[in-house]
Amino acid sequence: MMAQALDILSWAMLLAGATFVFIGGVGVLRMPDLYTRMHAASLTDTLGTLLLLGGLMLQSGLSLATFKLLAVAVFLLLTAPTATYALANAALLAGRLPKGTTLPEDFKQ
Repeated sequence: MMAQALDILSWAMLLAGATFVFIGGVGVLRMPDLYTRMHAASLTDTLGTLLLLGGLMLQSGLSLATFKLLAVAVFLLLTAPTATYALANAALLAGRLPKGTTLPEDFKQ
């Protein structure tokens, strides 16, 4: 009974993760500017990947593979937001503004 519940939960996480990754990919293609594309990609792909890794952890049970997947998840949680911030900051410093906004006076060089 417990094994069946773990299988159902893991498959639900795998399907939800795949759905989030797919929605993130569609969002990157459909959004109008850089910042909204980054928002779609960073949120949905991070959550989708974590759900996929969680589902795989439940499938693998308590093993070395689970600890490796956990290490990948921690690495993802540390690097994905940092990379998104760095990309957005570089775009802002290069003068690429979100649609409909202007730079404040103290930010201009």
